[in-house]
Amino acid sequence: MSDQPSEASRPPENPKEAGAPGPPEPSSSSEAAGPPAAGRPDTTPARSAGEPATDAPPPSAVRDPAPARASGAPRQRAQGAPKAGVPGNPWQHGAGAPAAPGDGATARLRPPPPSLIRPAVLGSVLATALLSAIFLGDGLGVNLLIVAVPAALAAFFAARAAGRRLRPWTAAWAVGGLALLAVPALRDAGWPTFLAVVSAFALGSLALHGSRTWPGVLIGSLGLFDSVVPGIIWGVRGVRARAEGSRARWGAALRTTLVALVLLVVFGTLFAGADAAFAELLGGLVPDASVGEGPWRIFLFALGLAGALAAAHAAAAPVRWDGITVRPGKPRGRAEWALPLIVLDLLFAAFVILQLVVLLGGYDKVRDVTGLSHAEYARQGFWQLLWATLLTLLVIALALRWAPRGGTGDRTLVRAVLGPLCVLTLVVVASALRRMDLYVDEYGLTRLRISVAAMELWLGVVLILILAAGVFGARFLPRAIAVSAAAGVLAFGLLSPDGLIAEQNVQRFEDSRSTAIDIDYVKDLSADAVPALDRLPEPERSCALRVIQNDVLRADTPWYATSWGEARAKEILEKRPVKGDARDCYGAGREGTRDGYEPDDDGYDPY
Repeated sequence: MSDQPSEASRPPENPKEAGAPGPPEPSSSSEAAGPPAAGRPDTTPARSAGEPATDAPPPSAVRDPAPARASGAPRQRAQGAPKAGVPGNPWQHGAGAPAAPGDGATARLRPPPPSLIRPAVLGSVLATALLSAIFLGDGLGVNLLIVAVPAALAAFFAARAAGRRLRPWTAAWAVGGLALLAVPALRDAGWPTFLAVVSAFALGSLALHGSRTWPGVLIGSLGLFDSVVPGIIWGVRGVRARAEGSRARWGAALRTTLVALVLLVVFGTLFAGADAAFAELLGGLVPDASVGEGPWRIFLFALGLAGALAAAHAAAAPVRWDGITVRPGKPRGRAEWALPLIVLDLLFAAFVILQLVVLLGGYDKVRDVTGLSHAEYARQGFWQLLWATLLTLLVIALALRWAPRGGTGDRTLVRAVLGPLCVLTLVVVASALRRMDLYVDEYGLTRLRISVAAMELWLGVVLILILAAGVFGARFLPRAIAVSAAAGVLAFGLLSPDGLIAEQNVQRFEDSRSTAIDIDYVKDLSADAVPALDRLPEPERSCALRVIQNDVLRADTPWYATSWGEARAKEILEKRPVKGDARDCYGAGREGTRDGYEPDDDGYDPY
């Protein structure tokens, strides 16, 4: 699965091209000619354009790098590393390069160490650390975007210094990651925020590493952790090297910073004392920090510093995770491979025929046979169908691993067997979603129900992508599935699941489809649910909003850690605060049935 050329097929390198411009980013190796040396050590020194030849390593080191390492010379010298301060080739050593004894398991995937950290990179890293210490201590909101911008700039400057160029997929990952960080700024609910932050981290790591194969996408989404320690070491060495001989400049910069801070503090204090409006504005913009928060702020500073250095180091010298190859399974005979799958296709077809009868309005006959109501029939099989979908994807992956690969006839057989299985599984997905719709219509929407329905819907998208890969080729399938997952998380957060839950339950109550709304459940929703719950009549409205009002109005959260959903809820509750006290809520929302069970029923509802 690697896109690295084999050593036997690699043409000899021309030493005269050592000063050529930097190679393209690794993620586009399939779109360009590929990195100049991805399968064996490059014995030609990597020099940028215009670098004098006197900086090249001795000829002995070029001809035989192994003795140079054995004699104690720096490893990067033996590999033809660039001179300090001069951008080198980040892909000089690609996948398949032999590793020296004692090297780690991923040594062949790593390029040489990057050149010294540039001032622009260092400034962006320090800005990220300072903003992390200032803004990240009070919660999550727009502050994540504020911190992410200088971190992204640090990675951009480091990649440009290393000779990497911006590619479409890199831009797509980066833009997607920043878009996901908008979810905490818009939504108050913690669970979609968590999914968005984790997905943004994964997309950012993919943007830095440029992976395109299955191992590359899976491991590359977490590859940023691998650059934390090397990034810190790289930053410390760069600061030490640049500090030597430039103490006068560092002293001038420190004096300038101190003078600017003194002026800001003195005149800011005077203006704040002279005008109350300016004091309020200044108090809202400047974060509150106490001595007791010192250790917490120091930890956030270190976290931002390490994260930004890791991102910059990964951008300058990304690990070639695409170099990890997974050997295909041993091809099976046509009959041995196809017969079990054909039997599975027939089983799916029989099940799908029955589901089509139900979906097209033949439920009365099913009810006569089973004696189940709509909701009971829907609740009975959703989880089984969800697991059937997941297991079908596993079967497809294993079938492709051991599929016959003899020629055109084998490819036609694979498509003829797995194509119908994917189509039939799509009908299973539709049946599962229909069952969930029936159950929600009867008993209302909850966080678990909306989550598993979204999961089932995404699995259907994955099946469609697999079908498309069978027709147009699987070159972009790993990245397409990653994009679909990130898009699903972004849409899930932007749609406000807590708001949808409250809206659906309030609508059922207004349409008299439910004798009472489940106050015990909706009162624990986030502030995103306030606009929908505000439409309830009294005392249901006050009972549903009492807990949320206490959380929203008593919280002294600064502007950068306040989401739009929380700000909107605060505005509504300030205009129309809750009425009465908690004693009025003892009987509210407890009439009739709840989630399909009588109040005195001890049955457990897994939804």
